[in-house]
Amino acid sequence: MRVLRVNKKQDKPAGDNKIDLKLIEPLIKKYKNKKGNLIPILQGTQNIYGYIPQEALMLISKETGLKVSDMYGVVTFYAQFRLNPVGKNIIKMCHGTACHVQNVKAVTEDVQNFLTLKDGETTKDGIFTLETVACLGCCSLAPVMMIGDESYGKLNGKKAVEVIKEIKRKETLASKAKDISNN
Repeated sequence: MRVLRVNKKQDKPAGDNKIDLKLIEPLIKKYKNKKGNLIPILQGTQNIYGYIPQEALMLISKETGLKVSDMYGVVTFYAQFRLNPVGKNIIKMCHGTACHVQNVKAVTEDVQNFLTLKDGETTKDGIFTLETVACLGCCSLAPVMMIGDESYGKLNGKKAVEVIKEIKRKETLASKAKDISNN
């Protein structure tokens, strides 16, 4: 199973601003001189930003003495860490054995074509990120995808795209309602 870990640099989703590094100052202060601080600092940074920005790695290095190369090695080794912003909804396409046998490749291709993105990429509007995963543990539902905490099984390309369209519709309505209430 190929899992893409380091992506080409992507444009940040619409609405993203400059990274506020002050947000991680308490985290750095908490772990600065503690043994074994590397992973907790990286986890905390990702919890704050949703990913680990390069600017944050530089500040952490400056303040703690941790080497950027060591942090980068850990971030690229462990699948839990991200170096790029992700969408509000992460679509995980299961490519385990049961899903593979049930032609998840075709379902994934339909999703990719609909969203016009590849594995590991995020839509320009920041609503979706698409990920191929080794197994979601829902083999009886094959082929299956997971969006957030919700699993969708017994899929074909049309069903998968309909689920995504409905989520996009709800996101668009919520965004419009927010815009109206802000005016």
